Amino acid sequence: MSEQNNNWERGVLEKLAMSAIQEQRRSRHWSILFKVLTFGYLFILLYLLMGWGETKKEAGIGGSNHTALVNLHGVIASDTAANADDIISSLQNAFEDAHTQGVVLRINSPGGSPVQAGYINDEIRRLRAKYPNIPLYVVVEDICASGGYFVAAAADKIFVNKASMVGSIGVLMDGFGFTGTMEKLGVERRLITAGDNKGFLDPFSPASPAHKEYAQQMVGEIHQQFIDVVRQGRGSRLKQSPEMFSGLVWTGERSIELGLADAVGSLDFVARDIIKAENIVDFTVHEGLADRLAQRFGAGVASAIPGFMTKLGKTGLQ
Repeated sequence: MSEQNNNWERGVLEKLAMSAIQEQRRSRHWSILFKVLTFGYLFILLYLLMGWGETKKEAGIGGSNHTALVNLHGVIASDTAANADDIISSLQNAFEDAHTQGVVLRINSPGGSPVQAGYINDEIRRLRAKYPNIPLYVVVEDICASGGYFVAAAADKIFVNKASMVGSIGVLMDGFGFTGTMEKLGVERRLITAGDNKGFLDPFSPASPAHKEYAQQMVGEIHQQFIDVVRQGRGSRLKQSPEMFSGLVWTGERSIELGLADAVGSLDFVARDIIKAENIVDFTVHEGLADRLAQRFGAGVASAIPGFMTKLGKTGLQ
């Protein structure tokens, strides 16, 4: 009887031991599975952020004739995807490719920095002179206003949708004045400067008529530069209109009548029927993870340091 009890106890212990081993194996398998899934998720995330899956085009490689595409989307500024360095690099790669039959700059931008837009405009005109047999066309999507149009004016032709928003040939400088609010709160402004105009357009000081007049002169100069660029780019196609350079925005259909654009047309239409190269290759430079992190870090530092532009307000082709 005692031997039977011992056998029974041994059997129970063996079952418990086997059950524990199986449970450990299952836990190990689940742990491995979760680790694999976590690693795979992180790898896919890095894959997308680093742009490893994007095809990089190099000069002379492509296999067949094509239309080269460069996208300019969003606000034009040094710290956005529509910065001059990336757009210029994209355009250079597009023109240098031996199989490029024509370049399309697809714009969907409300404007931005006149400096960044000016850099891009200058480079477009340089590339057109260097590669006279490769045309550059702009295709406007939803909006091509102010700084966006500053860039577009350098193209051979501008194609729009009938409902696109085009124009806004003007310059603005905006900011805020807080003197009334400070008085209500009992806050005293203590500003010490070396230089009579160092507190130029300080938002916490009363507005100076002399500073306002000087600011108006500056935006007027930039506005005239904008007008000159548009006239140079569009030439005799521009219709005479007193509101042409007033900052108004027009529909794509109306912009064609005014000579600000040439015709209605999409990217596919221009590639197929104008350039005669239906195959479209995207040469747009895309940011990698390092660039994005650097930009965010730089933006964080910049926001913590009050600079000249904070006092001056935003000045741009917007």
